[in-house]
Parts: sequence; structure tokens; C-alpha cells
Amino acid sequence: MKHSEFEEPEVTGEGLIRAIGVRSLSLSIINLIIGAGIFVLPGLVAALLGPAAILAYLLCSVAVALVFLCFAEAGSRVSRSGGAYAYIEEAFGPYAGFLAATLLWFGWGALANAAVAIALADMMGIAFPTLNTAFSKGVFIVLLFGGLAWINIRGVRSGVRFAAINTYGKLIPLTVLVVFGAFFIQWDNVVISSMPSFSSLGAGTLLLVFAFGGAEIALNAGGEIKNPARTVPLGLLIGIGVVFVLYMGIQGVAQGVLGADLATSLEAPLVATAERAFGPWGKTFLLIGAGISIFGVTSGHILSNPRAVFAAARDGLLPSRLAAVHPVYKTPHAAIIFYSVLACGFALSGSFKTLAVVSSGSVLLLYLGCSLAVLTLRKRKMGSTKGVFVIPFGPLVPVLSSLVVVWLLSNMTYEEASGLGLLLAVTSVLYVVQLTVMKRRNRV
Repeated sequence: MKHSEFEEPEVTGEGLIRAIGVRSLSLSIINLIIGAGIFVLPGLVAALLGPAAILAYLLCSVAVALVFLCFAEAGSRVSRSGGAYAYIEEAFGPYAGFLAATLLWFGWGALANAAVAIALADMMGIAFPTLNTAFSKGVFIVLLFGGLAWINIRGVRSGVRFAAINTYGKLIPLTVLVVFGAFFIQWDNVVISSMPSFSSLGAGTLLLVFAFGGAEIALNAGGEIKNPARTVPLGLLIGIGVVFVLYMGIQGVAQGVLGADLATSLEAPLVATAERAFGPWGKTFLLIGAGISIFGVTSGHILSNPRAVFAAARDGLLPSRLAAVHPVYKTPHAAIIFYSVLACGFALSGSFKTLAVVSSGSVLLLYLGCSLAVLTLRKRKMGSTKGVFVIPFGPLVPVLSSLVVVWLLSNMTYEEASGLGLLLAVTSVLYVVQLTVMKRRNRV
């Protein structure tokens, strides 16, 4: 008998509903990865590597595959909400969990979400000049976060369905560009005449890793994923696989159509590609697609990131009120409201831009923690691997994944490293303060 993804759901011990299946998780991963970056990325990579940019995509696909194989195993072993935070906390204890939770929902969540919202407001200002004033942009941002929060409070199914619609909406223009744009490729433009230096290839790969980030956010809703041991590995495989193929196709078509001009089309290379291939209607088509894509990422973040806040509050790392579950909709409504208000505040102020660079370092530290967590979780659960996805070749993949992430971290700028260090220092102080307060309460 075939089971519908929207059949009578299971209610977990956290009070949440397991309503996310393989299809929904895959679409959520695609939605969270494909954001504003892909509409700028081809020009930036071409400026570094020219036609050899496709080599960076291949190298990046291997690196990211190693990382997310670790996520797949960790996610099949730890089925509660929180994603990377839950895996790291389970493996290394509350302090590491506290750091991971902050990196996840704040460093890689709220700040990036605010930046994406500002990008969407700016794009809407191009299409509708009346939105170019500070007041009108502010109203738009408030309505954006308020509306998406309301949709997700109404139920995880509502959030999943809405994210799925957005995902299909962004895939259509990009797929059209790849499939029909291929007929306009000038094949001389894609010939690799010289190999790039190792440093240039590394810089291009580092840029692409950031563009592939986002899949781990979908795992924050682990407590609402049906049969995690099966759904997490399959969802990751399908979602990331689709993105790999689509990204390589986009780079190939953009390079083939624009040639050397791709390296100078840094602001909107895909729009330029569509305009040259299809004419003025192609430009409009891709602009609409870019708007849908950015909006979809924003909705995906508000579906997934509040689950990290909920998980941290449930485990005593944040105020317990944030772990409240709506009595009717069975969603972490308090966490959704808190996260949406915080991200909206950063988006309205715009002062977060100097801190936004911390997002990239935050996600790399989460990748490192998850890769190392797999080794620890294996040791603790060696006798209970039934139904658990286990990466083949023993410790090889987690070790290689860790080395890749350390290499990427070593390429951070001084500004990025300083910002990340400051975030970790402040988080550590907050952890000590909270621990002290909890000890005093226990004495009383």
C-alpha cells in the first residue's frame, strides 16, 4: 500500500508532528541551497577561473558530498529537532551544543536570513520604484517576515507546502535557461585553453562551497521528519544531486553563451545570459525567477531555523518559553515568532552587514563539528546500527570531510576569522553566565 506524505502523522515525544517525508525534505534542501547566490555566482567564478570554472564545480561537489554524507549518517542516528546542533550536542556535550546552536540559528541563520530579505527588498525596488524609500522597504520587510511566520505557525505542512511551491517556482526559469539556452552555446567559449593555478582553483571552490550551503538547515526540523533513518539520507542525496547537476548546467550555458563577457557580468550574469539568448523577454523572465528564488530561501529559513531555536530552548540553552508548542497546530510557535522578529530587526536596521561575513565561518564550523560527531556517535552506538545509515569505508569519509573543512577555514580572511572568534567568545561568556544562574536556582 502506498503511503501519502500527508497521511495521518505521528506525534513525537517533543509534541511535534512527523510530517516531512523524502519529497518534502528534498524540495526543502533544493529551496534552501538555490538562493540569490546562483544568480551572481557564474560571473564571480568565471572571473577567477574562466572556462575552467567547471573544474571548481566538480571539486566542490566532491567536498560537499563528503560533508553531507556525514550529515546523512548523523541525521539517521539523531532523530530529534536541531539538525547540526543536535548531532554535535549528542556527541560532545552541552557546551559544544551551545556553541553549535548559536552558530546555527544566529550566525548561519538570522543574519543570513536578514541579508536575503534586504536583497529581496532591493530587487522589488527595481521592479516597483515606489518601494525604493526607506519607509516602504521597511513595511515590505515587516509584512514579509510577518506573513511567513504566520504561514509556518499554522502548521509544518503549511510551511512545507509553501516552500515546495517556491521551489518549483525557482526551478522553472533556471531549468528553462539550461535546457533551451544550450541551443545558443558557442562551443569555443567552453574550451579550457589553460589550467588554473591551485590557489585560484581553491579560491573558486571556497566560493562555491558557500553557494552550496543551506542543506543542513533543512535538518533542523529533525523532530518533524518521518522515518529519519531513511528520509534524511535519501532527501540529502536527491536534493544535493539536483543542485549539483543544475549548477553545472547553469555555469556551462552561461559560459557558452557569454564567453569572455561572463567574467565581467558580475551583478546579474544569468539575466545577461537569458537576454542574449532569448531577447528582452528572457531578461524579464530571469528577473522574476530571481525574485521567486530569493523569496523561496527566505520562506525556507523561517520554516527550518526556528526549529534550532526550539531545540536549544528544549534543552535549556535558551529560555524555556521558546520551546512552547502550539496546542492546535503542533508547531514551535514561540520559536518561530522570536526568530522572525530577530531576523526582521536585523533586516530593518541594516547594521548587521559587517557581521554577515560571520555566516560563512559559522557554517564551516558546523560542518567540522558534524563530521567529527559521526566518529563519536559511532563509538557510542556501535551495537545498535540496525536501521541506521552508515557511511562505507570506516572512518575515511568523516576524516576526509574534516580535513576539507579545515582547509577551507584556513582560507578565511582576517575580518572573517576575527568576527567568528568574537561570536564564539561572546557565546562562551553567555554559556558560563547561564550555567551560573542555573546552579544558583538549583541551590534555592
